[in-house]
Amino acid sequence: MELLFLLLLVLIMAGALGSGYPVAFALPGAAIISIGLAAGAGWIFAGSTDAYFHTGGPQQWLSAGVTNLRGIYWEVERDTLIAIPLFIFMGIMLQRSKIAEDLLVTMARLFGPVPGGLGISVVFVGALLAATTGIVGATVVAMGLISLPAMLRNNYSTPLATGTIAASGTLGQIIPPSIVLIILADQLASAADQASSMRKALHKEATGELSMPSTFDVSGTSAGEMFLGAFIPGLVLVGLYMLYILVFAILRPKSAPAVRYEGAINLRFWVDALLTLVPPLALIFVVLGSILTGIATVNQAGAIGAAGALLMAGYRLPEKGSRRLFVPVLVGLVGLVIIGFALAYYPMNVKAMSTASDRIGIALGVVGTLLLLASLIWSGVRAMRLQNTLQQVMLETAKTTSLVFIILLGAAMLTAAFRAFGGEDLVREFLTGLPGGFWTQFLIVMLVIFLLGFFLDFIEIAVVVVPIVAPILLADPGANITAVWLGVMIGLNLQTSFLTPPFGFALFYLRGVAPAVVRTVQIYKGVIPFIALQIVALIIVGANPPMVNYLPNRTSLLSETGPPPRNPKLQLCLEDYVGQKLAESSRVQDAVSAAKMLDLSTLPRDLERDLSGAFESAEEALAEHARITDAVAAVEEAAVDYRPKLHVVRKIERDIRKLREEADELKTTLSRMRGEANPDRRANLEADIAALEAEIEAMRSRIPSDWTEVHDAFAALTKAEDLARLSYRRAADSSFQAPAEVLAVLKANEAYAALEGPLNDIRSVFETGEGEEAITTIEALEDRVGEVEGTRDVRSALSGARRDLDRGQREDALEGYGEALEEYQAQLQWRGDAAALIPGIEAYLDATRGTLGIRVQERLTREQALALASCTSEHRDVSLNF
Repeated sequence: MELLFLLLLVLIMAGALGSGYPVAFALPGAAIISIGLAAGAGWIFAGSTDAYFHTGGPQQWLSAGVTNLRGIYWEVERDTLIAIPLFIFMGIMLQRSKIAEDLLVTMARLFGPVPGGLGISVVFVGALLAATTGIVGATVVAMGLISLPAMLRNNYSTPLATGTIAASGTLGQIIPPSIVLIILADQLASAADQASSMRKALHKEATGELSMPSTFDVSGTSAGEMFLGAFIPGLVLVGLYMLYILVFAILRPKSAPAVRYEGAINLRFWVDALLTLVPPLALIFVVLGSILTGIATVNQAGAIGAAGALLMAGYRLPEKGSRRLFVPVLVGLVGLVIIGFALAYYPMNVKAMSTASDRIGIALGVVGTLLLLASLIWSGVRAMRLQNTLQQVMLETAKTTSLVFIILLGAAMLTAAFRAFGGEDLVREFLTGLPGGFWTQFLIVMLVIFLLGFFLDFIEIAVVVVPIVAPILLADPGANITAVWLGVMIGLNLQTSFLTPPFGFALFYLRGVAPAVVRTVQIYKGVIPFIALQIVALIIVGANPPMVNYLPNRTSLLSETGPPPRNPKLQLCLEDYVGQKLAESSRVQDAVSAAKMLDLSTLPRDLERDLSGAFESAEEALAEHARITDAVAAVEEAAVDYRPKLHVVRKIERDIRKLREEADELKTTLSRMRGEANPDRRANLEADIAALEAEIEAMRSRIPSDWTEVHDAFAALTKAEDLARLSYRRAADSSFQAPAEVLAVLKANEAYAALEGPLNDIRSVFETGEGEEAITTIEALEDRVGEVEGTRDVRSALSGARRDLDRGQREDALEGYGEALEEYQAQLQWRGDAAALIPGIEAYLDATRGTLGIRVQERLTREQALALASCTSEHRDVSLNF
């Protein structure tokens, strides 16, 4: 019955959408109707409204959607969707202010002389509009109205012209900042949390261990990471489009002729071109650059983009030649320059303001802020007075934003209903039961999303389909994909579906504005090569995960808040990096050998012991790293035979778990039946349980008899690798810490020698000093002594003497003071003798800092961060640990 109501849910939703009923109401309506029918049928036929639900009851599932939406989107930390209205405002403002039209005209003039230049300019402007608007319909319509007549007038092939415009218009799906990427990031963040729980449960079932190492965990994503991840794939797609048009124009010049600009190419031409191109390009650079460099969050970048679009509209909406045309934007630029100057040269902290310089900096910041606000208000007034543009843009922004959030609520309710009837479990069982593992599952999911893209907008697909399938794909330990890679692949796939005949949305948008001479068949024919190019891009990105993962990893590792070298998820790549460095040069080995030759007898016994132990740990670390290499080779060799057996056994065990769950449910039902009532029902249940138990035993017999022995042998190999890595890390850390501490002590010799005078001068305080003043004087000296490395014993003796003096025990205080002086003199002696060790220890530390000592650093160097970003960008198979 659950499957019946699940089918009913899908049919109601499909019927509502097919009839043209608004999506925002079709999704929650289908959920409410199907849950209501299931509750009514359960009450009529089974005496309980909960009878036909997978778990729970109708009240729980009716409120689940609203509760989940509130729990997810009302959290302070989950503010990603705030960026949506900001980017929508930016895109609509640029479109309404005709900046997009200016871009197309200018680029056509610049690229016209190139074979296929008009088509290349359309792709270029499509990419620019994608980076500023992110709205597919608006971009396709704008370019269709402006560039299609020009391309047809210049004898361009109709299929080529329409295909170029439709394909370029859909670039807003994948080129950041994109609304679809923001929504996908939000959905994938929740999916990653679910996938993490699923993988932990899988690890516990496979190994019996209660906790899973964080190295095997699933990482989430954010809108900023999605923007970074989609940047290179978007450029690859633009490059493929341009290359195709260029080759097409060379092979068939009559179908894509060069178009020369008829006007004069003079200074006025270049000035107009710069004024048209530079502001949008600068806005894109600021918005995306602030995100890519980590200067601004996605929300902050959205606010920057909205403000920039308003300033640009302020000088574009008035007629050219108007007086004071550029005054508002120039005022804003002056304000930004003043703010930048103040931030660069003054401490801009109002609470800490104390000096005249501080007050000057704050005053400059206030002036710059007021000028920027004045320019924004001035531009806003212009946009409001001219064609009522500002009101129309804000109204469209409010409508679009409301639509997005209403769909989110409806999708949350639909997803809750889908889970209520066991749909999520059904999908999981179907996907996990497919032969071929992750890639079969992935291809099926991508095909489903591709087909759904014919009928549904990207918002519905992102909020309905992704939460169901993404956790399953992310949880797979064999592929071990990242959430950002999955999101970018889905985004590329959705873009492809927007073009595919006969239902591609971009085709409908273009058909609506194309002249009657352009036939629909020609539009369909024109997009086919671009669909093929998008499939090529999908294959390229799918086969090369670093194209997506590298930029997010690079930005994270190079940022001020980047993870420290001890981060568990970095250790495998860190050890690979160290291995490469050790293989490139013998510098580390030579430095360790030279360090062991140092005469450490001038040091105190404890420091001598620590230093010699560190040099021995360095030798041990080098040996353990070699053991890691051997252990990894042994695991990889054994994995060739072990992996197929593992997959077979894990599939059998998964099937056994399903049967065990069914048997347990039947046993629970049987245990609730009282007395002799329903003897036939009891007999049927007992027979079903017996059949399931027999099937379970039959499945267990299919597990190879030598599986335990094979598994234990392979587990011993992986344990040996883990032990080698653990031993290496301990030895490597020990090899660097003690020498660094000793070097810091010896380098402080000059500061240490400077303490002699103050220590001798304070004798009078111990001899005759009284009260709080004497104690304060001694404490000040203690603090000064404590600032010098290696003075713990001197300071300890001084502190003890001060406490005795505070208790009125002057003789004991003088005795303690004498001990402090003795300790100081003894240390002064060996510090001077050991100063000769400084060059040798420095050479050792310099040689080992980037290898054995890398984990002791507070943060990674640029070279190390880039190497690790490249390494962690690959998807590493961890299924052998499950």
